[in-house]
Amino acid sequence: MKRHRFGSNWIARPSTFTPLALIACLLSILISCAQQPETPIRLGVNVWPGFEPLFLARELGYYQGQSIELRDYPSSTEVSQALRNGELDVAALTMDEALSLAETNPDIQVVLVTDFSNGGDVFLAKPEIQTLNDLKGKKVGVESSALGGYMLARSLDKLGLALDTLKISSLGVSEHEQAYKQNVVDAVITFEPVRSNLIKAGAKVLFDSSQIPGEIIDVLVTRKEVLVDRDRTMKALIAGWFRALDYQQQQPQDAALKMAQRQQITPEQFIESLKLLSIPDRQTNIKLLSKTDSSLVENTKRLGQVMLKNKLLKQIAPIDQLLSDQLVKAS
Repeated sequence: MKRHRFGSNWIARPSTFTPLALIACLLSILISCAQQPETPIRLGVNVWPGFEPLFLARELGYYQGQSIELRDYPSSTEVSQALRNGELDVAALTMDEALSLAETNPDIQVVLVTDFSNGGDVFLAKPEIQTLNDLKGKKVGVESSALGGYMLARSLDKLGLALDTLKISSLGVSEHEQAYKQNVVDAVITFEPVRSNLIKAGAKVLFDSSQIPGEIIDVLVTRKEVLVDRDRTMKALIAGWFRALDYQQQQPQDAALKMAQRQQITPEQFIESLKLLSIPDRQTNIKLLSKTDSSLVENTKRLGQVMLKNKLLKQIAPIDQLLSDQLVKAS
């Protein structure tokens, strides 16, 4: 009923708001709600060849119609911090950084193993440094991150050097190449694509991740609430990753051409850089994350112990609770 004023009195008359009008109104509201743009999944990535299939998937249109936003960061340290601050929903990180996050954020989940570094992370020195004694007292550039600290600790352990025999200089990833070439440092702990550029400039490899197989692990991490609230989009993200890997196998030259651009190297150099990685397929991911294959759990525990020893961690998060096979099984 609608009420209309007549003189000083209110009178009532039947409403003209018919059932059809009501249905039309409800449909209008539902359409309006459906057209509300979905908040995108914000995924943070730094430059590393093992993460490039994410961008390949986007370029090939595998994420078309999905609310997935890839964000570039200068370093994994900044990616990690952005996830910690709530600026990202998903982060591409190394496992040591995932352990650092999980130490204070128990809801962190590792949902995909993107690759294992098998030489892509490296300790490089000037060509005139011929022996370990030559390295003593020299200035070594390294990123002040969990990965930088871990590579430094493992390098010194394998080389039989004490930390106090070197002069450690904290450098951002974007500074590595320039600092080396301008003689700001005598050696640097870095990774691809800087590795290839410096080797081309004459740098000598003292140590690389091929000497610690399975220890430098790259992963995608998110929070439990994202897995619950954004389940459909997260499944599309992981499905797009595996489709990109399939394309890379079927069309390696074209895939390299597309992925090398962001790395700022040639397609040939990009193909060479892939030889320094081991990229697990879907079935291997399922085995690793479901713990059917125990190697990921064992390597992560070993990684955590080294981090504890070198005071990069205060405690290790429960590994079984950290790994989630939910998405790789559903993709």
